[in-house]
Amino acid sequence: MAGIATCALTLSSRSNFGTSWLEFDTHHRRTIRGKPKRWRNFGIRAEVNFVNPDEAKKLVTDEGYAVLDVRDKTQYERAHIKSCYHVPLFIENQDNDFGTIIKRTVHNNFSGLFFGLPFTKLNDKFVDSVQSQLSPQSKLLIVCQEGLRSTAAANKLEAAGFKNVACVTSGLQSVKPGTFDSEGSTELQDAGKAGLITIQGKISAVLGTVLICAYLFITFFPEQAEKLLQLAPSS
Repeated sequence: MAGIATCALTLSSRSNFGTSWLEFDTHHRRTIRGKPKRWRNFGIRAEVNFVNPDEAKKLVTDEGYAVLDVRDKTQYERAHIKSCYHVPLFIENQDNDFGTIIKRTVHNNFSGLFFGLPFTKLNDKFVDSVQSQLSPQSKLLIVCQEGLRSTAAANKLEAAGFKNVACVTSGLQSVKPGTFDSEGSTELQDAGKAGLITIQGKISAVLGTVLICAYLFITFFPEQAEKLLQLAPSS
């Protein structure tokens, strides 16, 4: 006759930055003949910590977290935290198959033109690149511009064995100037701004000025305005 006993133990630890869990499952199996045989299965479940910019600063300065920037090359070059690691989650898509060419053309004429966004694809070597530079025991603060890519990157690294992972909620766009020492041509929160959207305000101001001047001209010089309208070509 055999008896089977199962013991499960779950330990949790909490901090100001989130909660992590450590689970242990131990199974004991005994038989009448011979020595007891024991199997122990240990599983660790980690949760990604989401922190605000001030908490992120403390993780870096007080707890020794390394910063991993997962933005694309263009945003990284505009502004990045000093001494950070850079491994983009998405890389520029330079494939030349027919479908990709069509998608790239459409992208460049809309998102690329107005928002300055490069045409990218998922970096299938992302995890390998991180593992070649950082150990699974490393404490990582993962950053991107809006917070979406860093969350996806954190999930990939957590699945690959990295357990001390944190992300900045809402990304670098929420970081105030001076929070981190940075390098680049602009502030961290503005690194995602590019394309025609960056001059929209100036365009609006110019158009507004032109319209106001036209209104005043028509109001105070109606006869001259009428003559100008008559000179305009008709369709």
